[in-house]
Amino acid sequence: MKYIVLIGDGMTGWPIKELGNKTCLQKASTPNMDKIAGEGIIGTARTIPHGFHPGSDVANLSILGYNPSQYYTGRAPLEAASIGVKLDEDDVAFRCNLVTLNFNGSNTLMDDYSSGHITTAEAGEIMKTVSEKLGSDEIKFYPGVSYRHLMVWKNGGADIQCFPPHDILGKDINGRLPSGEGEVLLRDLMERSVKILENHPVNQKRVNEGKKPANSIWLWGQGRKPQVPTYREKYGLTGALISAVDLTKGLGIYAGFEILQVPGVTGWLDTNYKGKAEYALNALQDVDFVYVHVESPDEAGHSGNYENKVKAIEDFDALVVGPVMQGLEERFKDYRVLLMPDHATPVEIRTHSSEPVPFAVVDSRNKRKNAGAAFNESVAGRKDILVFEEGYRLMDYFIKEV
Repeated sequence: MKYIVLIGDGMTGWPIKELGNKTCLQKASTPNMDKIAGEGIIGTARTIPHGFHPGSDVANLSILGYNPSQYYTGRAPLEAASIGVKLDEDDVAFRCNLVTLNFNGSNTLMDDYSSGHITTAEAGEIMKTVSEKLGSDEIKFYPGVSYRHLMVWKNGGADIQCFPPHDILGKDINGRLPSGEGEVLLRDLMERSVKILENHPVNQKRVNEGKKPANSIWLWGQGRKPQVPTYREKYGLTGALISAVDLTKGLGIYAGFEILQVPGVTGWLDTNYKGKAEYALNALQDVDFVYVHVESPDEAGHSGNYENKVKAIEDFDALVVGPVMQGLEERFKDYRVLLMPDHATPVEIRTHSSEPVPFAVVDSRNKRKNAGAAFNESVAGRKDILVFEEGYRLMDYFIKEV
């Protein structure tokens, strides 16, 4: 049996007036996802347990079958694994975004959590300067991809409240700075970064080109190294993972997966969708399980652009889901597919929400007929569905019980 999981990050959302009170997923043309829903087992899963922040880290941990209450330690340690940073037991890793702040009199607003989706090359130059100016024996900075980077605090404190920058877009950062254990050090680093980056050559060039500058670092998502069983230990399976996002790659590393490097993946609308489908199918020749994560619907949701989100969903359906399903039918006799978002990202709020999300599972040996089924939020209103209130139990069902 071959297993493949297809994740359209943040695909679900809320009805939008401009779309005729439909969600982006309902408005999008998704014949391939609808076919899976029509032939498979459909239901909903609560990927964000009650009491947890609705982050992609928690959601994808749940989907992979790990109980967040038992295994979640924070977002940044996962990203550390992805970029090859080994954490000691007393290290605390922090996500280090390059953000754009808007200094408006007495207010300082979070203008953009991604610095206008700064390129990895530009960000690398900025992070080199940040490391030279702010790094020490205690504090280390590591470059990542685009706006996503890492800071490691040796013997640091993890009992601190930090705010995800995409949750406070357009809001004053005062009152939303780190608070708790070690807040003085963290705030100092962030404040000093503003002075360092104000006249950085990369930012000067970006401003001259009409682009947003990366004029501050933003620290959040902290945590210590987690301890999780691999998929070989948990399910007796070998696996691979495809994603443009360090967070998801880090989860794959802890799960013992091979991380496939697909050329041209960006996490945005211009990502290499076709390459992801091709690499996934090829990987299934050698491993049992492949996890394919597509970030673009989530990023479009964060930007508040429903047209971009509809396009991202349609591209995911046409360029990933369709080719994967066709390839599975041509290459493999026995296979199962799990299709779902990790969480909702409504464009109205430009961040994640924690309601249960739809899923569909199709098994090549036992296809069904769900009359009128479509893969969108309407699944939750049907009476003939499975409901996983503890979302992490869905993976056990997918692998062991279908």
